[in-house]
Amino acid sequence: MSLKALAFAAFSLALPATAFAAEWTYTDGWGATVTLDHVPARIIASQDAAAGLIPLGIRPVGIYADSAIADAKALEGLDLTGIEIIGEAWGEVSVEKAAALKPDLIVAEWWPLDKTWSGGADVDAALRPLAPITGPIQGASIVTLIEDYEKLAASLGADLTVLQVATDKAAFEAARDKFKAAVAAKPDLSALAVWAGTDALYVAATAGSSELMDFASWGLKLIDPVIADDRGYWETLSWEQADKYQPDLILVDNRSKTTIETAKAQATWTAMRAAAAGQVTDWPAFWLRNYAAYARELDKLTAAIDAADVSVGD
Repeated sequence: MSLKALAFAAFSLALPATAFAAEWTYTDGWGATVTLDHVPARIIASQDAAAGLIPLGIRPVGIYADSAIADAKALEGLDLTGIEIIGEAWGEVSVEKAAALKPDLIVAEWWPLDKTWSGGADVDAALRPLAPITGPIQGASIVTLIEDYEKLAASLGADLTVLQVATDKAAFEAARDKFKAAVAAKPDLSALAVWAGTDALYVAATAGSSELMDFASWGLKLIDPVIADDRGYWETLSWEQADKYQPDLILVDNRSKTTIETAKAQATWTAMRAAAAGQVTDWPAFWLRNYAAYARELDKLTAAIDAADVSVGD
């Protein structure tokens, strides 16, 4: 070996590993491409992004949530040890805590109906000066969203061949197949997805919810509102109009434990015959981001479908 080659070899060995780190590129759900000169390791994630990444082996250094962490359905059952919580309310984040984490990437989700990233415009404005914001898009399927997180996690160095990832996916596939079979056995069963407020009953539009679109694609007959007047997500019904639709099964948004109690407190809740008959179950609304959680929720839905009397909504 020449003296010049020996000198270069010695110089190369003395360099830190980051000197040869590969460039990292990711095209996000909004269609923009983020390029960094290294694979990002210090990630701040929205609660939903964290729920998608943690089960795949990517642990953020910080998380911002839409509510108190204890109430964040997306994070339920996940190990958050050592992760800094930088926000616990929609649209709010501690810039000081975020900056102290020295992030090299912010992972969120693009919500096309709202035309904003997770947390809204204020969070975007607060975090964007610290690091690029990127992530998948809310689309026509939670399965597709999970697959998008798999691609992102793999680009960040995750090993998707580990046993737990395979186990979670197998559990989901088994739960999905049972759900399909239950629906196929009751082709006339109709379902209505709702959120209950003290002011009104909000009826969900299938096209505004990735998991409802999954359910419909697997055969569940969802009743769609005549008009979705809230950004395309909901039809707002006064409680006097609660009986406008008569499904066989009611799916209630379970992001908050109090929603079903709010519904039951309304005198006209039982004007829907399914509610009077107790044919009510959870709707995992907008928070599913990993196979393990999806499997659990599908099993609950399947049990409710199996038990439902399809003549109730007639």
